[in-house]
Amino acid sequence: RDPSLQNTHHYQHTHHFPQHTMVAQNIYGKFGDELKATANAMVAPGKGLLAADESTSTIGKRFDTIQVENVESNRQAYRQLLFTTDGFEKYISGVIMYEETLFQKTDDGKNFTDLLKSKGVLCGIKLDKGPVLIPGDGKNTVTQGLDGLAERCAKYYAQGARFAKWRAVIEVSDKDPSDLAITLSAQTLARYAAICQTQGLVPIVEPETMVLVGKHSIERSLEVTTRILNATFYELNRQNVSLERMILKPNFVLPGRECPSFNKCFEQVTDLTLACLQRTVPPAVPGIMFLSGGLSEKESVDILNNLNKANTKKPWKLSYSYGRALQTSTLEAWRGKKENIEAGQKAFMKQAEMCSKAEQGKL
Repeated sequence: RDPSLQNTHHYQHTHHFPQHTMVAQNIYGKFGDELKATANAMVAPGKGLLAADESTSTIGKRFDTIQVENVESNRQAYRQLLFTTDGFEKYISGVIMYEETLFQKTDDGKNFTDLLKSKGVLCGIKLDKGPVLIPGDGKNTVTQGLDGLAERCAKYYAQGARFAKWRAVIEVSDKDPSDLAITLSAQTLARYAAICQTQGLVPIVEPETMVLVGKHSIERSLEVTTRILNATFYELNRQNVSLERMILKPNFVLPGRECPSFNKCFEQVTDLTLACLQRTVPPAVPGIMFLSGGLSEKESVDILNNLNKANTKKPWKLSYSYGRALQTSTLEAWRGKKENIEAGQKAFMKQAEMCSKAEQGKL
C-alpha cells in the first residue's frame, strides 16, 4: 500500500465528519424559487437596504438628539417621510421594519407594506427580541426570540414581509467573546435562519462584532470577526440553511475607537475586511450587506466604496444595510416639523445616492 496514504486513512477513521453536512436537506419546500428571487433582488446593482427597524426605545434615542417626543404618531410620521420619498427605490431594494411599523399606515390609510410594494421595494421584519446576558459569562450576551418564531414569521409573511433580520451582539475585549458566547450566537442565528426559510422569509444573518467599542487593535477585531463568521457558517450548514437563500450582514473589520493607533489602523480596513470575508464566507451566499454600527455617514460610504473598488476576489455582492448611516442627516433636517418634510426627504435621497455609488465603487 502507498505509505503516503496511511496518515489519510488514519485521519479519516479518527475524525468523524458529520455526514449530514455534505448535502443540505431542502428545508424551504415550496418557497425555493421565491426565496432565491428575493435574495437576489435585495442585492440588485446599485441598491441596498434601509434599516428602519429601530425598536421603540432605540428610535427614542434618535429622537432625543432632535428634541422630538417618542410617541407613535411621531414614529409613524417619520417612517412615512422615508417611505413616501419620491424615487428612493432607485437606491433602496428593501426596508427592514420593526413590528409596529410593519402594521402602520400612511395618513391617507394605505398600509406601509402596500406603499413599499407599489414602489418595488421589499418589506423586511426585525425578528429578534434583543440580547440578554449569558449567566456566569461576564458581559457576553445571546439574543432571544426563538419561541413561537415560526408563527410570527407566518404572520409577517401574510402582512407582506419577504425577508427578516436577527442580530447577535458580540463583545470585543482582550478576553471576550468567550467560546460559549460564540457558539450560542452561531447556533441561535442558524436556528432563526432555518425557521425563516421554512416560512418563506429570506434571513439576514447579522453577527455584529462590536468592533468600534473599546481600545483593542484592528488585528483583534479581525481575529474575533473571523472566529464568529467561521462558527456561524459551520452552524448554518449543520442546520441545513440554504446559503443561496440568505444574506450576511456583518461588521467591517475596524479598530476600537479608543485604539491608540486608530487612524493608522483605519488604513487597513479594506484589506483586512476583504481577507476576513474571503476566508469565511462561501461564494454561494449572494450578498454581504454591511451594518454601519456607529460609523458616520461619510465613513460608512467611504469604506464601502473602497471595498467595491478593491481589485481582488469578491464572489458576492458587497452592499449596505444601513440605519444611522442613511438617516442621521434626514433626522437633522426634519426635526419633527411638518414644514421640514421636504428637506428631510432631500437629505435622505442625497445620502441614499451616495451609498448607491459606493456599492458600485464609483466615488
